[in-house]
Amino acid sequence: MQHQANLPIAKSEPKYADRIGFAQLTQQAFNGVDLRPLCDSLMARVADGKAQAGEGLDLSLIAQLLGEKDAGLAIQAEVLAFHQLFRSPCATARPSLRVLALAAAIDMGGNTPIEFLLEGSDIELMTLYVVKGVGLPESLPDHDIAIVVASDSEECRDALAVIEGAAPRWPRPLLNRPNRIASLDRDKLHRLLAGIDGLEIPATVCVARAQMLALSQGQIACEDVTRELRFPMIARPRGTHAGVGLAKLDDHSALANYLTDRQEQEFFVARFVDYSSPDGLFRKYRLAVVDGKPYACHMAIADRWDIWYLNAYMAFSVEKRAEEAAFMLDFDDAFAARHRAALSEMSRRLGLEYFTVDCAENQNGELLIFEADNTAVVHNMDPPDVFPYKPPQMRKIFAAFTAMLSRHAEASKKSAA
Repeated sequence: MQHQANLPIAKSEPKYADRIGFAQLTQQAFNGVDLRPLCDSLMARVADGKAQAGEGLDLSLIAQLLGEKDAGLAIQAEVLAFHQLFRSPCATARPSLRVLALAAAIDMGGNTPIEFLLEGSDIELMTLYVVKGVGLPESLPDHDIAIVVASDSEECRDALAVIEGAAPRWPRPLLNRPNRIASLDRDKLHRLLAGIDGLEIPATVCVARAQMLALSQGQIACEDVTRELRFPMIARPRGTHAGVGLAKLDDHSALANYLTDRQEQEFFVARFVDYSSPDGLFRKYRLAVVDGKPYACHMAIADRWDIWYLNAYMAFSVEKRAEEAAFMLDFDDAFAARHRAALSEMSRRLGLEYFTVDCAENQNGELLIFEADNTAVVHNMDPPDVFPYKPPQMRKIFAAFTAMLSRHAEASKKSAA
């Protein structure tokens, strides 16, 4: 652990390990490429003692992409025990900017997938994993700007604490500071955003299993949990993502049945908001906010409230894709204009240079917030023959992100001159 008064930059080139990287491997898996041969090849190198650290980290990701999460995390732990600094592929041999991403040792969805945001750029990315018991190196690799990519999840808390402790002494601009990422947790976000005009975010509270059982049996009332809670309510196990364990519970009986099927000890609960449109369909949006400016990432349309992009089956509906294309084309003058004040105040309160928002519009036309995050995937992997309107929009977001990095790095240099 670094204990000096400041964090010096290494005088010599640090020993980073090159890797294939998150973006390339995920793209291959998304395109249906069989990753088993590469997995077997890397496993053979591990068995022969020839594998480099970057190959080990790639193997960890491949295992997770193949559905072998526990094995992947075990490999990752072994690799990070002796090596923490990695370099991802760069589009040019002479990068214009060097970015240091500060990550935590967590599964593949627990850090900002920054490689996608740097797609095709002339920016070099190095990722430093902040590992419990190891912390930060005595001297940092040279970089122009750093960004925290670890999430607000429990598994990242130790890493965030280490980075937060060093933040005041960081020798370069440090974006998405840990104390601000911590406010993204579901039971904190609604308190931070409460009272913003034109914005609705239901109170989300963490409830122990014993209290949930008492509620299901009528021993306590919804108001005893939190003032605005009522049936129907939304429940999900704490620590889960991507809809795992997410359910709408209409009454005490539904809650009792839900607890019978779930064994977790803590849950997030919130009141259900019917955000269906007049045509009976639900529309859910993902936005990326870069230095306070919102950008459209996607629009999912379905006849179910619990939408994420894949279960909306957008690829199978010409009508849905036409509406999503119009949403992206008119975004600045329509959706973003309608919610400009709410989004601006939300961005100000969060204080993050980059984050994403999953949201909708409630039946009063207000911005309904489901989640704000710094690790949601913003990518350009969708087939352009099916989604021809997406590549230009994704490139717009990527350009905004890289320009933001350059802007902060340049501003720091000018202030130091």
